Amino acid sequence: MSVNESEQKPDVREGIVHTAIPADEVARLSDDIIAALKTVYDPEIPADIFELGLIYKIDIDDDRMVKIMMTLTAPGCPVAGEMPGWVENAVSAVEGVSGVEVEMTFDPPWTPDRMSEEAQVAIGWY
Repeated sequence: MSVNESEQKPDVREGIVHTAIPADEVARLSDDIIAALKTVYDPEIPADIFELGLIYKIDIDDDRMVKIMMTLTAPGCPVAGEMPGWVENAVSAVEGVSGVEVEMTFDPPWTPDRMSEEAQVAIGWY
């Protein structure tokens, strides 16, 4: 094996922390977690929270505990008290996840620049 082959390639799943979990299992878990997050919608915006850019970070611990840092479109969002529970419930249903902790942050504040093209199309901004 050459030196270049032994170097670890960066993971394209930004925000996913490498763990002792095998790489293929981390890939499956992260894909399934993202799919679960895409089932949670802001009730005032016709786009899911992942495409809106509300998810800032996803960590998967060695014990398969998932820690999610997220924000809301505005601190005064009417579902601010409920949204973390929706996220926890959605991700808890992913096979192999031992538990979920959701942390809310407003630093940095969310801006529409965080939205994917898919979200922009869904709300008619594209």
